[in-house]
Amino acid sequence: MCGHHRQAHRHSHHAAAPTTEPTRPPADDKRASDAERDAVISDLRVHAGEGRLTVEELDERIAAALAARTRAELAPLVDDLPRRPRPVTDRQDFREHLRSYLMVMALLVAIWALTGAGYFWPVWPMLGWGIGVALHASAVGSSSRRAHRAST
Repeated sequence: MCGHHRQAHRHSHHAAAPTTEPTRPPADDKRASDAERDAVISDLRVHAGEGRLTVEELDERIAAALAARTRAELAPLVDDLPRRPRPVTDRQDFREHLRSYLMVMALLVAIWALTGAGYFWPVWPMLGWGIGVALHASAVGSSSRRAHRAST
């Protein structure tokens, strides 16, 4: 009865519709981790290096990032800045690229075999797309070597 009374009382002051499930705070109201604060600070430094922020603005935003307790407090620090593209050297991206390459090549070889196994025409898409896969692998390898050198 008390809960119903509280809900009715709340309705009389607010125009919100009643909910049957407990409300969860938005994801941005979750506590920010040290890694999230560090990522925002890293982004701010890159943007300052590219001339989007003055030294004073950078200092203010870094101080705010270090003091932020929630993700909602971190978001406005980078909202007015362009998003940096995710690096294409991500290992997961490469694994997906390689997996799709291998699946398509297996399909092409199967088509070749089922249609008489004459001239091995799948070699051309293998070579063409294979160059892209090799370049992607090289980019992933060089970025991981750079990261390893930077950490030692």
